[in-house]
Amino acid sequence: MSIRSENYRRLKEFVLEQGIVLFGVADVTGIRDTFHIHPPESVARLDRGISLAVRLSDAVFETLVDKPNLLYKHHYREANELLDSVAFRLAARIEDWGYRALAVAASQTIDWRKQTAHLSHKKVAVQAGLGWLGRNNLLVTPQHGARVRLVTVLTNMPLRTDRPLKEGCGTCHDCLAVCPAGAIGERQEDFDHQACFEQLRHFAKKENIGYYICGLCQKACVKKTAGRER
Repeated sequence: MSIRSENYRRLKEFVLEQGIVLFGVADVTGIRDTFHIHPPESVARLDRGISLAVRLSDAVFETLVDKPNLLYKHHYREANELLDSVAFRLAARIEDWGYRALAVAASQTIDWRKQTAHLSHKKVAVQAGLGWLGRNNLLVTPQHGARVRLVTVLTNMPLRTDRPLKEGCGTCHDCLAVCPAGAIGERQEDFDHQACFEQLRHFAKKENIGYYICGLCQKACVKKTAGRER
């Protein structure tokens, strides 16, 4: 087994023991210009993006009807805390082995109107073979649909990389009808970021949620397709 494959195996084994359900590695050199991490040279040599996902609870989603609720808010927050905790420990483990690693927060938006963060966890996850970008502008996975949350660890550790999946949403349009903002279109490129933002802001302020969250298109996205076990 090569050192890249052995490192991959060790890291995957480490995170799966801590509640992570999906693990993949991407070569991020082709998407590094989309990062909003400064100064850019701080990540210039970090050419691998480790994508981690946790599964969100089906039971919690069943409590959502036409808006987010406090149960979903708590679950969303706990999922992010778990992801950040695992990413923190993974980055520390990688540094203990003599390499560089940067854990990028699971939910740390730097521009809500543009819905941008330090990097797109979804783009890294797509490149890492965890799923594809759906009509709902979320990562859709073969195993869990869109009912996942993501985090990324950037590193220069030698790791084998995964290939993007060829699957897509196909004829499924379940998310379109449930979007209260009407932000989802036929194509992923038609997604209306501004309409989505305004709806999230309404939920946060008018419904006393306090977080820019929704969850309705995630609830609708439960389609499972044949995929490789990771």
